[in-house]
Amino acid sequence: MFKKLLSYVKEYKTVSFLTPLMMAGEVVMEIVIPLVMAKIIDNGLAANDVSYVVRMGVLMIVLALVSLFFGVMGGFFGAKASAGFAKNLRQAVYEKVQTFSFSNIDKFQTSSLITRMTTDIVSIQNSYQMMLRMGMRAPLTMIFSFIMAYRIAPDLSAIFIIAMPIIVAMPVILIFIIFVMIKTMPKFKIMFEKYDNLNRVTQENLTSIRAVKSFVREDHEIEKFTKATGEIYQTSVAAEKMFAIASPVMQLMMYICMMVLCWFASSKIVYGDLSTGNFMTLLTYVMSCLSSLLMVSMFFVMISMSMAACKRVYEVLSEEPDLKNPENPVYKLENGSIEFDDVSFSYYKDKERLNLEHVNLKIESGMTVGVLGGTGDGKSTFVSLIPRLYDVTEGSVKVGGRDVREYDMETLRKDVSMVLQKNVLFSGTIKDNIRWGDENASDEEIKRVCHLACADEFIDSFPDGYDTYIEQGGSNVSGGQKQRLCIARALISKPKILILDDSTSAVDMKTDALIRKAFREEIPDTTKIIIAQRISSIEDADMIVVMKEGKIIDSGSHEQLLKSSEAYREIYESQTKGGIIHE
Repeated sequence: MFKKLLSYVKEYKTVSFLTPLMMAGEVVMEIVIPLVMAKIIDNGLAANDVSYVVRMGVLMIVLALVSLFFGVMGGFFGAKASAGFAKNLRQAVYEKVQTFSFSNIDKFQTSSLITRMTTDIVSIQNSYQMMLRMGMRAPLTMIFSFIMAYRIAPDLSAIFIIAMPIIVAMPVILIFIIFVMIKTMPKFKIMFEKYDNLNRVTQENLTSIRAVKSFVREDHEIEKFTKATGEIYQTSVAAEKMFAIASPVMQLMMYICMMVLCWFASSKIVYGDLSTGNFMTLLTYVMSCLSSLLMVSMFFVMISMSMAACKRVYEVLSEEPDLKNPENPVYKLENGSIEFDDVSFSYYKDKERLNLEHVNLKIESGMTVGVLGGTGDGKSTFVSLIPRLYDVTEGSVKVGGRDVREYDMETLRKDVSMVLQKNVLFSGTIKDNIRWGDENASDEEIKRVCHLACADEFIDSFPDGYDTYIEQGGSNVSGGQKQRLCIARALISKPKILILDDSTSAVDMKTDALIRKAFREEIPDTTKIIIAQRISSIEDADMIVVMKEGKIIDSGSHEQLLKSSEAYREIYESQTKGGIIHE
């Protein structure tokens, strides 16, 4: 896992290497400065030698400035390395998500993917920066401080008495911290899952704010949000309170060592066995050594949090997309013919829970096919198999005479334009949204497809015309206008197959008829599959398919189905004569 994640350091390897190098330089300066301070006290102040004090004082300032330089550069390089690492990691996760099929995305859920690309990666970034800086600084400070303390007075048994608690305390405290890490890591994992839930609640509220306002459910939504944040608070406190004891334990060790040091060193100073300057230096080194232990404890806290985050990010990066290109993909669709050959499909990959069952259908290139059926009868699932948004469980779907699994997926989806049931527009101008279908489309081509989709009539009424800015989700246009813009976007790519999944439900019947007329006259060679609730939208189709419970129960022209299909006739009469549909 760590090898995989660290591979995204990439171009930031140099600054990642320089960071601990700078921290090592800072530690060296901080070790040397107390020695100079001891000389000032013992050789300068004690002898009342002002010139010596000045010289050593200047040297201390120089060393302090050098230490400052190393510290600043270490911070700069560390921030650059960690931010760059996080950038690459976030980019890798985002690119990986783009390769996911719908089933992969359903597995993680949108809110969880957002948490992993934000909160989780920020946690990894902070831990990486601390690892580069504290991972070098703390151990070096402890080692050098202990060595220098030993060199000051190796013959004094008191020094060893002081040093022993430090030597004994280090492994004991580290064992304690590791034990706490093992206990708290599962809690941090739960905490990140709570963040997923918080993102889900927030996302639902903001995307459905109109429904919230319409039903006066603000208080209910606030209660949901309060509950979600409260769960994060409780989990966070439960995870981190075990670490709270680490700092007091470290402080206790530090004060005990200081007391023991002062106790034994005071008599040595009185009898002249230890100078005041060396005592101050010794005190500084012992405090530095113990302070480093505090840094180590903080380091392990961050590592504990980031371990859970690392696993969650790694799960995304190691996830294999359900849909992949074949080894030698086909890059050209010969035509828009479609064939379903004994197709069965299950979202659950379970042959006992099929959403489509033994579907057989042939559609010639250029035909207009209507699809009719009730909610949950598998209409959207049926058409989703054509651009290979899902793979069949059994059988095969052929486009242009070839199994869709033989095609390059990008090629297939460019030639099979699909206007989804849930219309989506993005922030940007109308032109920007239309060019999603073809980024190189000219203004004339944009105007042409908007005319075909009957979108030009309302676009021309806007003050900025085709440069009108569309808000996020298309919130500043009506449902019917949004549908027509989405149809225009699908047409701009000049597809061989055009699929409209209930995409004219929000337009009036006159506009619906004009769109169908434009399709017949302007794109006769394009295969058109139209899912509709209104029979009037598909009655002039070359073939109408009637679906029920994942099966095709009838197919034929409007006239044929009126004679032969009881289900179709029942729907037709309910819509034209005010009849009642009987179950």
